[in-house]
Amino acid sequence: MAEQSLTATTGRDLGSRSTRRLRRAGQVPGVVYGLGTDPLVIAMNYKELRTVMTTEAGLNVLINLDIDGASELCILKELQRDAIRQEVSHVDFIRIDATVDVAVDVAIHLEGEAKEVANASGMVDQLMFSLPILTKPNNIPTSLTVDISDLEINGAIHVSDIALPDGVVANIDGDESVAIGVITRSTLEAIAAEEAAAAAAEGDLLAAVEESDDEDSDD
Repeated sequence: MAEQSLTATTGRDLGSRSTRRLRRAGQVPGVVYGLGTDPLVIAMNYKELRTVMTTEAGLNVLINLDIDGASELCILKELQRDAIRQEVSHVDFIRIDATVDVAVDVAIHLEGEAKEVANASGMVDQLMFSLPILTKPNNIPTSLTVDISDLEINGAIHVSDIALPDGVVANIDGDESVAIGVITRSTLEAIAAEEAAAAAAEGDLLAAVEESDDEDSDD
């Protein structure tokens, strides 16, 4: 995974009033912590941060954070957004060691067509949209693809079924379901209606036969 560069500065004033001034000036407040060192209170340019965040790596982007001339390898730990404008209002970075596994979540994308499910008028219900993994920072996949072609009604694709790249392990129980094949409520209702209609037709037929037998007996 390619690394992105971002410049930050220390020495920003704390407090809500100072933070508002900072944001009006096009800056975003943040904190850097991890690797047993003291947290650093920082600020960075919002446009530069947005550029770093919009790569194919998404929130798992590796960032060389230049803090007052000293470089720190980091990943995004938490983003806070403005409730109305949805702009980033605060960022937490965590320092990482390029030689040590990191825990991140990677997006899961389903591909293929579950024909058995479609033929039964069912649907594929995706239960897990990201997978917690452990791997070296430079080995973090941008996403994971899961083939649902063989999925059947009442069947499931589990975490253990996902083909992970070399050096990547799931950080969750392998029995957890990623996607399942289910019959929809509308399909169940349609099946029930068909069964009820068939039962009613059978009842009408039996009644007609019994009535015919009664008429034959009277003769």
